[in-house]
Amino acid sequence: MAKVLLFGRFADVAGWREKTIEAATLADLRTALSADPHLAEALAGPSVQVAVDKALVRADIALTAASEVAFLPPMSGG
Repeated sequence: MAKVLLFGRFADVAGWREKTIEAATLADLRTALSADPHLAEALAGPSVQVAVDKALVRADIALTAASEVAFLPPMSGG
């Protein structure tokens, strides 16, 4: 079970900020989250960042029961 954290508009779309979800890999987790089509669409957007155990990842990786996965929306700055 991975601890999933949603930030910004992702939490607004999903209606939750933190949840524990059974997933062996990041790809499995994304599949589980895609059960909510609105959240799936938001997470598929450009510039979405994913951090596993506080390290940004860009590829599919294995998750453990202790993994913490955070989905970070695009940031704007100036």
